[in-house]
Amino acid sequence: TNLTGTPLVHCISTTDSTKCLVGEELWGNIDGVRQQLDLADNDYLWVSDRAKGGNCPDDACDFSAQIDSMPVTDLPETSQIRAGEKACYIFTSGTTGLPKPAVIYHRKLLSAAVPYAKLGFQAKSTDRMYVCLPLYHITGMGPGMGSCFYSGASIFLRRRFSASNFWPDVQQYQTTLFVYVGELCRYLANQPECPEEVNNPIRAMLGNGLRPDIWDAFRQRFKIKRICEIYGASESNVSFLNLLNKDYTIGTTDADLMLVEYDIEADEIIRDTDGKLIAVAEGDAGLMLAKVDSKYIYDGYKSKQASESKLLRDVKEPGDKWFNSGDIIRKIDVGFAMGRPHYQFVDRVGDTFRWRAENVSTNEVGEILNHCPQIEISNVYGVEVPGTEGKAGMAAITLKEGVNFDARTFAEFVDQQLSSYARPVFVRIEQEQDTTGTYKLFKGKLKKEAFHLDQTENPIYVRKPKSDSYELLDQAFYRQILDGKSGY
Repeated sequence: TNLTGTPLVHCISTTDSTKCLVGEELWGNIDGVRQQLDLADNDYLWVSDRAKGGNCPDDACDFSAQIDSMPVTDLPETSQIRAGEKACYIFTSGTTGLPKPAVIYHRKLLSAAVPYAKLGFQAKSTDRMYVCLPLYHITGMGPGMGSCFYSGASIFLRRRFSASNFWPDVQQYQTTLFVYVGELCRYLANQPECPEEVNNPIRAMLGNGLRPDIWDAFRQRFKIKRICEIYGASESNVSFLNLLNKDYTIGTTDADLMLVEYDIEADEIIRDTDGKLIAVAEGDAGLMLAKVDSKYIYDGYKSKQASESKLLRDVKEPGDKWFNSGDIIRKIDVGFAMGRPHYQFVDRVGDTFRWRAENVSTNEVGEILNHCPQIEISNVYGVEVPGTEGKAGMAAITLKEGVNFDARTFAEFVDQQLSSYARPVFVRIEQEQDTTGTYKLFKGKLKKEAFHLDQTENPIYVRKPKSDSYELLDQAFYRQILDGKSGY
């Protein structure tokens, strides 16, 4: 629902779609690309938007007019569906390149719904689930809808997330469960306190991407007793579940894992002299690999080439297969579940960079910057600086309402909170942050524009070598950077 133009055409075409169900409010998005799609007029099924009250276009089929005559019971063929059949495709967010469709089989949806409902939410038929995530997202559809289908809980389905209306909704509809993604929770934590958040009925929340600083807000400010962080991906063969309600952990899994050393700068797995992967030391962060076997099947993407690109073969023994998660995680000492350790998410590969011979996690730096009194939200990434090795830290920050950037106090904050190599060299002021439809922060465009003055009109601040503060980047120093004479 957030896509237009080429990405929208790609998603419809790459899945060999034969019909397109489209709401009245999004008809313009579809109408603008119909010439690029191989669908007939009656293949477009138009659904009216009661708020708009418009009429079905002549070159579409009025699906809404047919609904009353359709069966209200399951069609006979539903009893013939097998677990190994495709249920749907879930697209990646497309933060880099065009979205890729991951294949979701019925067995995956069914097998996930049980632990999410029973062990995660501990849901009952009397519960009410608050769902404000798009249902094309695996978290909204899987843990959100699936847990309700399994437990019998009812669903409060909000068309779009609204931070200001969240707690009033919760109180009005007495919702007891909440399915989340981390950035959505950050928006809630950054909202001013409101009367509706006090004594709220939410008793359990489940989702992914909740960072430690926001975790504390939901525990202490919102008094949520059960926070069940999960980890997984639409295409992956492994998932984690924080079933013991421990803080700051994605929980545990009984899949066979390896955490291996990864060269951040070269963006590749490190191997020994025999070409073998190297397991990280106990407690260190490493690239997570999950063994593919008869229990933990890898479904991958619709594209065989894309699926194969995520696999490593002959890792421990000839013929074995391992899924490359692309994520850096670590074991943490918070006890055991099912006799297995807990883990903590650190960063995605590509979201970590190397500066001053040290690895810098963009997520960890971003968490700290978000505690700065000036900042509403930050987006951290690495940028290349001519004449230097590695990448310098850059932060695109959105300031709190009514706040002007105070360069000196910001520098004092980062000096107190961050190691010298992790402090942003560049700071870019953004009116608002660009996110995907599932609230992931876009980094690609920011990385490309970097600190280049001719590619953005937004203010860019720089911290010069040996300086104790930030100042506006001017053309003179910008030229020194490009010429490799900046002193970094």
